[in-house]
Amino acid sequence: MTTKTKRGTASLPLNQILGGDCIEEMRRLPEASVDLIFADPPYNLQLKGELHRPDNSRVDAVDDAWDQFGSFRAYDEFTRDWLAAARRLLKPNGAIWVIGSYHNVFRLGAELQNQGFWILNDVVWRKSNPMPNFRGKRLTNAHETLIWASKEEASKYTFNYEALKALNEGIQMRSDWVLPICTGHERLKDDKGDKAHPTQKPESLLHRVILATTNAGDVVLDPFFGTGTTGAVAKMLGREFIGIEREPAYRDVATRRIDKVRKFDKTALEVTTSKRAEPRVPFGQLVERGMLRPGEVLTSPRGATAKVRADGTLVSEAAKGSIHQVGAALEGAPSCNGWTYWHFKRDGKPVSIDVLRQQIRAEMS
Repeated sequence: MTTKTKRGTASLPLNQILGGDCIEEMRRLPEASVDLIFADPPYNLQLKGELHRPDNSRVDAVDDAWDQFGSFRAYDEFTRDWLAAARRLLKPNGAIWVIGSYHNVFRLGAELQNQGFWILNDVVWRKSNPMPNFRGKRLTNAHETLIWASKEEASKYTFNYEALKALNEGIQMRSDWVLPICTGHERLKDDKGDKAHPTQKPESLLHRVILATTNAGDVVLDPFFGTGTTGAVAKMLGREFIGIEREPAYRDVATRRIDKVRKFDKTALEVTTSKRAEPRVPFGQLVERGMLRPGEVLTSPRGATAKVRADGTLVSEAAKGSIHQVGAALEGAPSCNGWTYWHFKRDGKPVSIDVLRQQIRAEMS
């Protein structure tokens, strides 16, 4: 794990786990240096005594000191301070994810808005295998809530919409995610065979968050690092990470875990992008470069024709103008995608002019 300089900022402790209080450590880092923050703060569960199953066996619940606060006021002050430190670290177009349960997520959401963050979505993580309600006095707590917010209302935050759609078999990703909690081989254990961390998050959850809202090479900060799920997934996906964790036992587990992680190769890290994100290529550039010649005839799927002019426009018997305008006029439609509408002939076969555009884009990238 090394320290690097990133994009002209002061030196950042990239791919390291910092030991200590998260607020103090964040205040030491350079301002506007982080692309994304994923925060899984203490939930302040307010447990009174131990929790037992019907057979009287003890439930390994969250009863650690780090989750205990003297009052809601104390918890709110803690939330205010760590969110302020986090906001200072985010780049202007950065974003934050926070996760919580009904015990704390409403307080988190209010403070996010108090500090000027702009809430983009709340996501319900519906657990496909939740822990049952042993006392039988309430509904089974089968979900947690994530809040995704940009630093400012006008922030140009990252959202890889097409990649998420591809991840969901071509269907637009919804804000309710059905994913399992950590079980089996993914659940980390300590030297005694017990859970290394009571609220370890599944890698599937972080995979979706990081894939959706960062790009390769971005810096992801987790101020409540725990056993390092954020760092492990960030490393796999080719992102840089900074972890902050005050508990030495968790840092040790996280370090061993991340050291075993292998980064995916460059080809595997490429994701589906939006057509709008691709470089713009004017049709006239095809003419300038001789890929199509003035006077060459283009045809439509239904046999309509138009000639290419030297200035990158088309002319037909019924209309003249851009590839889109002429196509729309011939079809009697309000609009037309000229790139897929028009074809040229090579070796006697029709070829979409979009093939030529993709050739130029490949050169540009």
